Amino acid sequence: MGSVIPKQYLSLHDKTVLDNTLEHFINHPQIDGVVVAISADDAFWLESSFVDHPDVKTVKGGAERCFSVLNALELLIQTTDAKDHVLVHDAARPCVRGDDVTRLINKCSGTVNGGLLGLPVRDTMKRTDSGNAVMQTVDREQLWHAFTPQMFQLGILHEALQKALDEGQEVTDDASAMELAGYKPMMIEGAADNIKITRPEDLVLAAWYLEQQTNQRLNTSKVP
Repeated sequence: MGSVIPKQYLSLHDKTVLDNTLEHFINHPQIDGVVVAISADDAFWLESSFVDHPDVKTVKGGAERCFSVLNALELLIQTTDAKDHVLVHDAARPCVRGDDVTRLINKCSGTVNGGLLGLPVRDTMKRTDSGNAVMQTVDREQLWHAFTPQMFQLGILHEALQKALDEGQEVTDDASAMELAGYKPMMIEGAADNIKITRPEDLVLAAWYLEQQTNQRLNTSKVP
């Protein structure tokens, strides 16, 4: 992002990116609580609107995403049933829609395979060499962009992620750990505006998406 402030604490609609993200889950009627993985040297979390929220707990983050997720799962293993479902979500995805979260929960709560939000690939896909020369055009049929949240049974995901790390596999998402353990997570199509803020222009786009979502909700509420 080229910013001295971590991207999850940049301002977005008069809130931090993280607070925008948390709001979607704290206010969701099917979610009982939220665990936030916080870096040991984080100097910004104490300014969050949710720092003292009764449904929010924190754990120490890890060097990579997978270690942060595992720390959060280990806290939950001690405090809730292993058969309960957990959703893992990127702090930098503040535009996730509540309807998509609901759809994910409803479709995946009855399966041990779990699932994740995503979007079918629409563009032509190219594979390159290390010098960015095109080596192959990849068939986009049945290819998906993987989003978050990703939802799995707590105990199964904890075991799968721990096993992957024990085998030296620092997986980049939770579905990958489940796949390595032999499960077949279900792809659930979500909205394309569930973007991950990575570059400065993404912050501008996220602000626009959130504004459009707010307008849609207002227009829907006015329908007689």
